Amino acid sequence: MKSVSVFGATGSIGCTAAKILKHQSDKFNVEVITGGSNVLQLAKTAIELDAKHVVIADESLLNELQKHLENHKITISAGRNALLEAASRPVDISLQGIVGFAGVECSLIAARSTKTLALANKESLVCAGPLLRSICTEHKTTLVPVDSEHSAIFQCLQGEDLRTVERIILTASGGPFLNTPMHELSDVTAEQAAAHPRWKMGLRISIDSASMFNKAMELIETKELFDISSDKLEVIVQPQSIIHSMVGFNDGAIMAHMGPADMTGAIGYALNYPNRETLPLERLDFSKLGRLDFVSVDPNKFPAIQIAEHVIELSGLAGAVFNAAKEQALDLFLSGHLGFLEMSLVVERAINEYAKNSHNRTVTLDDLIDIDNSTRRFIQKNVKGNCHV
Repeated sequence: MKSVSVFGATGSIGCTAAKILKHQSDKFNVEVITGGSNVLQLAKTAIELDAKHVVIADESLLNELQKHLENHKITISAGRNALLEAASRPVDISLQGIVGFAGVECSLIAARSTKTLALANKESLVCAGPLLRSICTEHKTTLVPVDSEHSAIFQCLQGEDLRTVERIILTASGGPFLNTPMHELSDVTAEQAAAHPRWKMGLRISIDSASMFNKAMELIETKELFDISSDKLEVIVQPQSIIHSMVGFNDGAIMAHMGPADMTGAIGYALNYPNRETLPLERLDFSKLGRLDFVSVDPNKFPAIQIAEHVIELSGLAGAVFNAAKEQALDLFLSGHLGFLEMSLVVERAINEYAKNSHNRTVTLDDLIDIDNSTRRFIQKNVKGNCHV
């Protein structure tokens, strides 16, 4: 049996992982699970998985969590330091599913103490890709991506020589606004943006998908994860979300990874890597599927992709600036201070400001924290009220 820790156990990734771990309870011992503020879900998951240790990020909820778990032999702690200590515990597999920049430090610490880092936290690669990869190399940690797109690419590349890769094609669903005229996007609401037609996800990532900022993040992730030149990266819209990504080789062959729009496959693959195990997942029925469509990305409606390409060119701390600006822009959209289309303008402005003084150098965690904070301050200072940037 393998020991496993699950960070972000109450989010969509964590909940799906919990179902897999419960389904494969004869294969895993759950050492640690963590959550943010959803006490009931965290307690329920801890009991179901027979976790040995539980951490809740919100210290004010520690007493409530203790009450829910008082009849169980589970050690409980709370707060940032407890979270980081949990990340340093040696395990066979550490699933990093914390959303946002808050998960970066946990990923960097876990990479030093786990055999397999199952990475769902996008920001760890977008903000700290070279640093994370160097830590994994130093500590002989296997890095397995959990995003469906990167899992697809990772699986297509098994046994292949990266030097034979001509192109990596990330697929996007197109979100709820694929066929919406651009002039109608100015006044869309957060509720409309979060109504993803294919995937069941949290509010923030659903809106990021609608604006394609999620795909922009994944483009940067792909560059960092597979250390491949940016001119070999492409994005295509595949509305049915059946093809999760593709890899093209120098002999003209293209491998496509296909599956239902369900994270069970990618998470289960990461947890069981390098083996494949039976998973409780719907099987594709091609007679019902009928067709697969492909649509080019409209750069006017979805400028996030081009911004990401600029970020890749800048390298250095540009990924951290991009992420902080994206998160701040989304906050402003959710609070009604920015329109849907204005989010990309805010992010582009922050990137251009960074580019004025950017230079390539070895990036440390302190550098990442500093640029994250300064970018957020820059946006708060320069984007006020119902601002049209």
